[in-house]
Amino acid sequence: MSFTTRRLMLASVCLCTSAAFAAPSSGVLLQNFDPAVRPQDDLFRHVNGGWLSKTAIPADKTSYGIDGLLDDRNQDWLKALVENAAASGAPGEAKKIGDLYAAYMDEAHLNALGAAPVQPLLAEIDAVQSRSELPALFTQLMLQGGNTPVGAYVHPDAKDVSRYSLDLYQSGLGLPDRDFYLDKGARFVKLRAAYRSYATELFTLAGEKNPAALAKQVMAFETALARVHWTKVQNRDPVKTYNPRTLKALAKEAPGYDWAAWLKGLDLNVDAVVVSQPSYLKGFAKLAQSSDLGTLKAYAKLRVLEAYAPYLSQPFFDARFALRRALTGVEQPLPRWKRGISTVENNLGEALGKLYVAQHFPPEAKAKIAALVQNLLKAYALKIDTLDWMSPETRIKAKEKLAKFTVKVGYPDQWRDYTALEIKPGDLIGSLQNANRFELRHNFGKLGQPVDKTEWQMTPQTINAYYDPQQNEICFPAAILQAPYFDASADDAVNYGAIGGVIGHEVTHGFDDEGSQFDGNGNLNNWWTADDRKRFEAKAKQLAKQFDAYEPVKGQHINGELTLGENIADLGGIIMAYKAWQISLDGKSSPVLDGKNGDERFFAGYAASWMTKVRDEALVTQLKSDPHAPAEYRVNGVVVNVPAFYKAYDLKAGDKLFKPEAERVSIW
Repeated sequence: MSFTTRRLMLASVCLCTSAAFAAPSSGVLLQNFDPAVRPQDDLFRHVNGGWLSKTAIPADKTSYGIDGLLDDRNQDWLKALVENAAASGAPGEAKKIGDLYAAYMDEAHLNALGAAPVQPLLAEIDAVQSRSELPALFTQLMLQGGNTPVGAYVHPDAKDVSRYSLDLYQSGLGLPDRDFYLDKGARFVKLRAAYRSYATELFTLAGEKNPAALAKQVMAFETALARVHWTKVQNRDPVKTYNPRTLKALAKEAPGYDWAAWLKGLDLNVDAVVVSQPSYLKGFAKLAQSSDLGTLKAYAKLRVLEAYAPYLSQPFFDARFALRRALTGVEQPLPRWKRGISTVENNLGEALGKLYVAQHFPPEAKAKIAALVQNLLKAYALKIDTLDWMSPETRIKAKEKLAKFTVKVGYPDQWRDYTALEIKPGDLIGSLQNANRFELRHNFGKLGQPVDKTEWQMTPQTINAYYDPQQNEICFPAAILQAPYFDASADDAVNYGAIGGVIGHEVTHGFDDEGSQFDGNGNLNNWWTADDRKRFEAKAKQLAKQFDAYEPVKGQHINGELTLGENIADLGGIIMAYKAWQISLDGKSSPVLDGKNGDERFFAGYAASWMTKVRDEALVTQLKSDPHAPAEYRVNGVVVNVPAFYKAYDLKAGDKLFKPEAERVSIW
C-alpha cells in the first residue's frame, strides 16, 4: 500500500493528432497560450488559457485537460489490444481478457438477468438470524467485492519492512468521506438526499419490501459509522495509524464483535494485527452490537447492490450514475466500451499491461529516462548539502536515504500470474467475484512470505506515478514516460519542467511530512534531530496556511493540512527539476526557441502538465476527500515560492503572483 501515491491525472502518447499537442520543435505548446494573461499574474492561464477558453468538458467526464486528451488516445490503444486478444483465439491470458470484455459488452444478456446474479448473495444475508453471524457475513461480503465496515490489507510492516503484517482499517461508507454525512451545508444536505434516493432505487430494483425505509435505516447506520471515522488529516499520520495489537488485546479493546471468527473466515491465521484507527474499531464493534439486526442486514444488502450496480442491468447502472452525477456533475456516462476496458484493467491489469508494453513502450525508452532521473537524484544530493534548516547530522542520514532509493521504470521485471483466476464466458458477475477472491488471496497470501520488492502497485498502462515510503521506491509506469511528458526529440527544458517535475515530486515524497518519518530502509523511524523536525514543521505549517486561503469554489477552501504532503512534493519537485535541468546544461547556455528562453520553456512545460478544467461538483468532492489540490493551485500556488520563477519572468511588487521574499515558503 502506498501512503503517498500521487494521483497525477496525466497521460501520455507517442503520436498525438490532437491540436492541443501539435508541439513545435521547442516542445512548448504555444497554441494553448493566452497572451492576454501575464505569467507574472497567472502562470496557469498564461500557458493554458487559450485552450481553457475554447474547450468544454465532455459530457461523460468530470474534468478534462492533459489527462483527458491523452487518456482518450490511451483508451483507443487499450481497446485495440483487448479486441485483438479476443479475436486471436489464443488460450491463457488473451482468452481471459477477451471473455471478460465480451461478458461486460453483452448488454442484452445483462438486462435480461436483472437482479438475478446477486439474488444468491441477498438470500445469504436474509438467512442471518443473529449478530453472532455478522463476522461470517462481512467476510463473505469482502470476498465478494463489497465495501465492509472494516478492511484488511497485507503490506510490509511499518517498523520492520522485512516482514508483512496485516493492517485493519476503517471503511464501509457509501459516500466519499465522513464529511459528506456530517457537514450541515446545503450542498451536502442535497448530496445526502441523493444518496438516500440512490439506496431506495437499488432496494426497489432488487425487489426489497419498504425500500425507502431500508434506505433511511442504512443512512442512519452509516452516519453513525461516519461519526467514529477518523478524518483524512488524522489518517495522514503514520505514527498514530501504526497500532500493533494481539487478537486478545483487540477483543478486549473493541468488544462486541468476534474478530477471531472474522479473520478465520478470511482464512487469515494470525495472532496479531496492526490497527490503523483503534477508536474506530471500538466504535464499529459497539455499533455492531447495539444496532438493530434488520438495519445491519439492510446495510449489507446495500453494499452488495452497490458493488455490482455497474455490472447489472441498465436500471441498476442508471441509479449508480445518478449518484455519480450528483457528486461530480458529470452529464453522461462513458461509452460502454470504455467501461468494459476499465473492467478488464481492474481485474487483469498486468495481463493487459504486458500487451501494452510490447506495442507502445520500446525498450530504449527506459534508457532515455535514466539520465534525467539520475540528474534529479544528483540535484537532491547537492541541495541537501545547502539546506539551512537541516543539521549536518540529519543531512548525512538524508543522503543515505536518497542513495537507497529504488527507481522502477516502465513495467515490472516479473509479471503477475493469472493462471488461477477463472473467467467464466458469459458470466460477468461470477467472473468478477472470482477476480475479487483472486486478488484478496494474492494479498493475504503474502503473510509469512519474504517481502517482494519487485511487485508494482500500478500497471504499466496507468497514467500516474508513485512513491512508496515502505519500499523507499519511486515508480513511473510506461504510460507516463512518453511525449509530451518525456519526448527525446523535444527541448530538454520542457522535458525537465514536465516529467522532471513528476520525478522530482515523487522523490520529494520521501522527505515530505509523511515520507520523512520513514528511513532509507523503509522503516517508520525518526531519523531527524528534534530541532530539524521543528524547523521543518514550521515551514510546512506556513505552506499549509498558504493553501488554506485558496477558495476554488465559493465557500469551499483547500484543506492545507490534507494536501500538505502533495504541496510539499510539488514545491520540492519543481525546484529540484529546475536544478537538475541546470545540471544537464553542464555550464552551457540554453538557446532561445520559439521566442522563449530556457527558463520560460521550463515553466511552460510544468504549467502545461496541469492543463485541466474541472466541474464545480467534482471540485467540491475533491476538496473534501482528495489529498491533492486542484490543478490550477498546483501551478500558481507553487511557483509563488520558487526563486527561479521570479527570475524567469522578472516579477515585481504589484504582480499578482509576487510574494515578498520573507513570505515565500522555502523548504527545498
